[in-house]
Amino acid sequence: MEATSEPTSRWLVAVDTNGGAPPASHPSPEQRVAELTEGLYSLLAEAVDHPQRWHRLLDASATMWRYSGGNVALLMMQMAQRGPVKPSLVAGYKEWERHSRYVLKGEHALYVIAPRTARITPADEKGAAPRSREPELAEPGNGVLRSRIVGWRGQAVFDVSQTEGEPLLVPVVGPLELPHQVESCTQLWESLTGVARNARYNIVVSEMQAGLADGYTDHGRRLISVGSWLDVEDRVATLAHELAHASLHVPGDAIGALYGSSAEHRGLAEIEAESVAYVVLRAHGIDRGVQSAAYLSGWADAVLEAEADSILRCTRDRKPMSRVDVAKSVLGRVTSVAKTILETTNPPGFGGKLGLAGPRTSPRNMTRNPVNQPLMNGGYDDSAWRGPIAAG
Repeated sequence: MEATSEPTSRWLVAVDTNGGAPPASHPSPEQRVAELTEGLYSLLAEAVDHPQRWHRLLDASATMWRYSGGNVALLMMQMAQRGPVKPSLVAGYKEWERHSRYVLKGEHALYVIAPRTARITPADEKGAAPRSREPELAEPGNGVLRSRIVGWRGQAVFDVSQTEGEPLLVPVVGPLELPHQVESCTQLWESLTGVARNARYNIVVSEMQAGLADGYTDHGRRLISVGSWLDVEDRVATLAHELAHASLHVPGDAIGALYGSSAEHRGLAEIEAESVAYVVLRAHGIDRGVQSAAYLSGWADAVLEAEADSILRCTRDRKPMSRVDVAKSVLGRVTSVAKTILETTNPPGFGGKLGLAGPRTSPRNMTRNPVNQPLMNGGYDDSAWRGPIAAG
């Protein structure tokens, strides 16, 4: 969608704007996180005021699905200040060096929010004082030493467009031609049925219809029904949509209850489910923009309704949620569920993280990337913005 009719963005960016000169001092880790958080909240507020920006967040999340929704938004926000190039593959300075690529002179880092962790031992968990030194044979992941999140920090990364060096094979999924799209939908259907089985849901393709819906999820019977009258693309899109309902909108959904259950805010629940389906299919090269428009056009109204209801239902023990709080929660829930599904369906591409590529994909499934590198298939994760994943 074109941005020409939109007002100038007020997004905060973690780059210097004083003629390229380096800043006199660097923000502290706490200041960096505060600035990034403020910038994210500004972006989400604008996404409610200008719903087309929600689509852009979903598009970016489909490309960089291995990152949390909040960090995808932060990367979009900072890259937008540099020009038309969108973030596609990011890594730290030393990670790029390990792949024989180097950050271009004069480039400023992008920042994402990363957890600060500390090692813990069983003695720490019991409240005992930490040992003066670690056991010599103890290693992370061996059950003796583990980590816990103790805070957050801004972590510097660079997009592939900010680097040079050895040619990098960067897969970029493009729109599929019709014969290949049918093939891709068929393969994706098989993968999504595997996701449902892992969540202990049965899938039926049935002539039964719940209202005017193309599918429905029965949590009590652990059943997902998809309409038999749908073509292959609509069928796989409906299954992805219902998998989101099965993951997010279960009875007792504590996070969703903060701004209304799916029964009270069906519109917002539908926005979440369709957003997950949109990201999953787009990551596989299937663009559902036109078909998803009917759902996603109600994004802003659903968020504002949830905000109003939260204010009305606030009590001494229950604080009201602002529209930004609601939008942040929805973004986290959507991208978290989409990531879980995509980790199983394994689309082509890196998902935004260097060295983590999906299955080899033929050139017909890809388009040329912004840095004009040859294309073929072939680190970092944070949990700051992730929503809960419920098996249903």
